Amino acid sequence: MIGTIIGDIIGSPYEHRNHKSTDFALFSDRSRFTDDTVLTVAAADVILHGKDQTFAARAAGAVT
Repeated sequence: MIGTIIGDIIGSPYEHRNHKSTDFALFSDRSRFTDDTVLTVAAADVILHGKDQTFAARAAGAVT
């Protein structure tokens, strides 16, 4: 899970913009966690603690 979150942060500056090179900074000023991290943490919370899926997604701000 930590690797998933780190990968999300590293890739966030390139989200919605193709970057087909292996030459890029791991972290930049534009690096942020995205909704992918929020939903991953919410899913882990459901699996680990048996919480309701809708409640966890709402608590994470992913569902209104």
